[in-house]
Amino acid sequence: MEREPKRIREGYLVKKGSMFNTWKPMWVVLLDDGIEFYKKKIDNSPKGMIPLKGSSINSPCQDFGKRMFVFKLTTAKQQDHFFQAAYLEERDAWVRDIRKAIQCIEGGQRFARKSTRKSIRLPETINLSALYLSMKDSDKGVKELKLEKDKKVFNHCFTGSCVIDWLVSNNAIRNRKEGLMLASSLLNEGYLQAAGDTSKSAAEGLTDTPFLDLPDAYYYFADSGFFCEGNSSDDDVVLKEEFRGTVVKQGCLLKQGHRRKNWKVRKFILREDPAYLHYYDPAGGEDPLGAIHLRGCVVTAVEDIPDARKHDVDTNLFEIITANEVHYFLQAATPVERTEWIKAIQVVSRTGK
Repeated sequence: MEREPKRIREGYLVKKGSMFNTWKPMWVVLLDDGIEFYKKKIDNSPKGMIPLKGSSINSPCQDFGKRMFVFKLTTAKQQDHFFQAAYLEERDAWVRDIRKAIQCIEGGQRFARKSTRKSIRLPETINLSALYLSMKDSDKGVKELKLEKDKKVFNHCFTGSCVIDWLVSNNAIRNRKEGLMLASSLLNEGYLQAAGDTSKSAAEGLTDTPFLDLPDAYYYFADSGFFCEGNSSDDDVVLKEEFRGTVVKQGCLLKQGHRRKNWKVRKFILREDPAYLHYYDPAGGEDPLGAIHLRGCVVTAVEDIPDARKHDVDTNLFEIITANEVHYFLQAATPVERTEWIKAIQVVSRTGK
């Protein structure tokens, strides 16, 4: 009986067309033997499949200077495929998993995350999936917080100590040492993600255990609304309300018009449920001038815009491609602000309606 390919990672990426220099959002699925890409997440049949056997991956890819966070996959038949992620960490995660999948094929091994259940000898009675759902319970689970460290604000995360405390209080473990093993398994199986340098260093094998029982080691749920703001000073924080409220982020950006291609300052308010980015006249007025529907969109950083004159704008640009393939070009004031907007929009595009 033929084995069903294992799904390793999936999500929206921007893919370059094979014949023309067009970039379009695709739902990309990494299997342990290849990559499938779909026009939309709900589609049943892929538009194409890239075999990984004999392939090589190149990152960062500098073939397109105006596009950031691009990686190139070259097949055994020397066919090049280019993908663009929304930000650095996302690109690196895709590249890491693709590279490992290729190595597993070459070595005749099955793809597995580091430090699985067998390697840390967890009891077979422990159901990690069920435990994860309990931890995410809005009333009785681990509380998601807004934490600050090293001039950064981490939204919707929690500390390593909080995870172990919760496991102890819910009788999931007998002691904190056993909790460390269980939390490490949750981390290595992808249920939990590391946030911040301290926890990331441990997850990369630079400490004795992948998971840290520390109050300054931050983590978040894999499918949560986590995002990090680069500066926590009062002047730089734009987020004024809780992330799970109506307003997620607001501030002024430059927006390119669709007809005349001219640039104007607009006040933007990012909302979820429903997932819209409304824009307003910054001089006043309660009614929005327009809205961008974000559900299923792709957002990426860009270095140049084809229809923009060089003296108009040339830095801190990003592009939103909606599910209907409408392109919007925006400019932030700083690289940090651009990254914050990209990550916040990406979260709303996945979690909003």
